[in-house]
Amino acid sequence: MKIYVTFGQTHTHSVNGKTFDKDVVAEINCQDYEDGRKKAFEYFNGVFATTYTEDKITDDFLDYFPHGIIQVN
Repeated sequence: MKIYVTFGQTHTHSVNGKTFDKDVVAEINCQDYEDGRKKAFEYFNGVFATTYTEDKITDDFLDYFPHGIIQVN
């Protein structure tokens, strides 16, 4: 399973040499939604906007994130 994480206007993180900010959707591979949320809190120190499941990631949704999806793990 995968979950997707978005960030607020002032949130910027560097994880595994990648930069995550308001223009990116982070993709986290996980066992289930709870595991994904736990990993999101670990990777981003609890500082992010929202988490989404795969069914919520549409082309229309991605129009708001010009740098697209970046895998975290």
